[in-house]
Amino acid sequence: MRVTNAPASRKRRKKMISAAKGFRMRRSKLYRYASDAVDHGLQYAFRDRKRKKREFRYLWQVRINAASRAAGITYSRFIEGLKAAGVELDRKILADIAATDSSTFAELVRVAQEGLKSKAATSAKA
Repeated sequence: MRVTNAPASRKRRKKMISAAKGFRMRRSKLYRYASDAVDHGLQYAFRDRKRKKREFRYLWQVRINAASRAAGITYSRFIEGLKAAGVELDRKILADIAATDSSTFAELVRVAQEGLKSKAATSAKA
């Protein structure tokens, strides 16, 4: 006698159909198409979680670059100066400061310039 385990199969299929809620036409109604659509959607979600991090980092770099150039220093020199000065703020925080608090950002630019001077002085001695 063939056993189908109908309750578990129905539960699995219902779960897939409910995951496809909001999809259009047969992709939200029929198991075969809903399964394909949900699997494809999960692949996009996995890929785009990685891409989101990448895109936000680019955005933060653009914002920091714009603010630092307005203050008279390039992005790369600004970051180099902050590292030399021992400032451990990440780009997300730096971009937020650049967008919202110009006086604090100006202070960070000053710290970065001092860090660059001290780095140049130590490399000249060596």
